Amino acid sequence: EVEAGSDGTGFKSGNAGEYRTYVYGNLRRKYVKVIITADVRTKKLLAVDVKIGEVSEPKVAAKHIKLLKENGIKLKKFYGDGAYDTNEIFNVIGEAESAIKIRKNATTYRCKGRRRRHEVRKYMKLGYKTWAKKVKYGLRWAIEGIFSSIKRKFGEDLRARSVIGLLAEAMQKVCAYDAMVSYAKNAMLMT
Repeated sequence: EVEAGSDGTGFKSGNAGEYRTYVYGNLRRKYVKVIITADVRTKKLLAVDVKIGEVSEPKVAAKHIKLLKENGIKLKKFYGDGAYDTNEIFNVIGEAESAIKIRKNATTYRCKGRRRRHEVRKYMKLGYKTWAKKVKYGLRWAIEGIFSSIKRKFGEDLRARSVIGLLAEAMQKVCAYDAMVSYAKNAMLMT
């Protein structure tokens, strides 16, 4: 049983030198999008997706949640920012609690499910501050902390040139972070 949260970030590619920028001008950079789902209590990564271009974070998160359920992991609570305020996410999390920030312009008229409609009404009734305290929305920042740690430790620039190389390098940074955290926790337990 896990309390999972999901979020995405981008890594920059094409750190061209001064000469290439002078000769060719500022070329449009490719951004590699990394979307993770992690346990907000232990900061253990549960699922990772790496893509180039426009990616729908809620669709990837829904895929991650389905994958967790297929592997027999029960979802106790799901944390997400306003981007995850979609009917699809609320339908996928099922009976699990939600700590998904509802958009300011949210309405109950176009909800394709009872679950999101109920959450929108609860959010509007309580107001943001009371709602955030009640659902412990602040725990979502554990996911932001993971991204901050990865970028601080390994940098946010990717050196690879090929598309496959960019995807592999971004995935390696995330996996290396997860291995370091696991190693540190095991070392702490042994002492």
